[in-house]
Amino acid sequence: MTVWDPRTRRIAAVVVLGALLSMLDATVVAVGLESIATDLGAELGAAQWIAHSYLLALAVALPACGWLGRRIGGGRVWLAALAGFTAASVLCAVSPTLGLLVAARALQGVAAGFLVPTGQALLGQAVGPERLGRVMALLGAVVSLGPALGPVLGGVLLDVASWPWLFLVNVPIGVVGLVAGARWLPRGTPSDAGPLDLPGLLLAGVGLSALVYGVTAWSEQVSGAAVWGPLAAGVAGLALFVRRTLRRDRPLTDLRLFAQRRYAVATVTSTLTGASLFGTVLVFPLFLQLDRGVSVVGTGMALLSYGLATGVSTPVAGRLVDRFGAGRVSVSGCVVLTLTAIPFALLDPDPVLLQVLLVLRGIAIGFAAIPATVAAYAAVRPEQLPDATTQLNALQRIGGAVGGALVATVLATLLPGPSAFPAVFWLLAGLGAAALVPALALTRREPAY
Repeated sequence: MTVWDPRTRRIAAVVVLGALLSMLDATVVAVGLESIATDLGAELGAAQWIAHSYLLALAVALPACGWLGRRIGGGRVWLAALAGFTAASVLCAVSPTLGLLVAARALQGVAAGFLVPTGQALLGQAVGPERLGRVMALLGAVVSLGPALGPVLGGVLLDVASWPWLFLVNVPIGVVGLVAGARWLPRGTPSDAGPLDLPGLLLAGVGLSALVYGVTAWSEQVSGAAVWGPLAAGVAGLALFVRRTLRRDRPLTDLRLFAQRRYAVATVTSTLTGASLFGTVLVFPLFLQLDRGVSVVGTGMALLSYGLATGVSTPVAGRLVDRFGAGRVSVSGCVVLTLTAIPFALLDPDPVLLQVLLVLRGIAIGFAAIPATVAAYAAVRPEQLPDATTQLNALQRIGGAVGGALVATVLATLLPGPSAFPAVFWLLAGLGAAALVPALALTRREPAY
């Protein structure tokens, strides 16, 4: 069986469609918050909950992914999630008030929380570990392109139509995905997953959402109990969840996977590269607009090279992982991630050098992130993939929230001073160097893929 036999291509095409929807939606809507707030008569600060509710609900949904996949089969979970996402998109578009829109976005977030990890598990189980690099790289390309293309698509939609089309654009894509998925996706074989650990689900969901909310509030310069309360609740909830899970015979998700050294090291690498990715996505639009005076549309076009480079590099990274192993490829990506941040900290790059560095950084993201993901999934058995995808996606969300919060905090503290952006770029260089440490550990006793 070849890497891209007809069955694999069909499964990959369907899963990629769902991943594209969930990742695009998170950033497409961000550019329309001001328009939505004006039309619904709300304050811009309150409208931020359109974005926050999506991300928090996504975090709440993640802990149940593995259990639900074992209970009813991954294909059924994926189809239900896409149906829910499509229906919630319609509810978002017709919402007459901000409160209803925020609630509909939360439903969207819950559905999106199942799409990417369930799709990854379906792909991994379909192709086996020997072909994991290339197929996961394809999914990674879409996940990477979503944040880059979202602002461009959102700007175009707002230019030619009204804000409800930011959500209605999902509907025809969702319908196509449902038809194709019903025909081509394997439903999976339900297994005895045991009863749902509802207290564990509540602890994990509240812990993750409180932690992400607290980090987000910190990045927005909120202080006092509004930050430390959610952070403390998040840490306590997750600690209690870990304690409860390790004591159960049939846990919500199998945290004993972290006892496998290679899996644990790969997840640390993936978490740190996630922090670098989201920090990059946050800082460069602000750098171009505030430091260079580039318009919003011009910023989106300038950053298109970064997104395209990331999308193109991930399939290449997958092929290299299959040939040379995850550790070596990830190390090269982390080194370039570190090096491409330093010129921005020391110099004032002209437009040509800026584009060169953005392209190199986009390539580096693909080379750093995808191999770590592949290494994590290759370290577990096929039946453990639902748990592994759930855990890795949750940690990537936490890493992304922390990376974005660190960047936002440094900027809020130092702007409008001239040292703000150099300090942030040194921070990004530090995140790349931090990810290099566990990536180097992945090179030891590199298995065959």
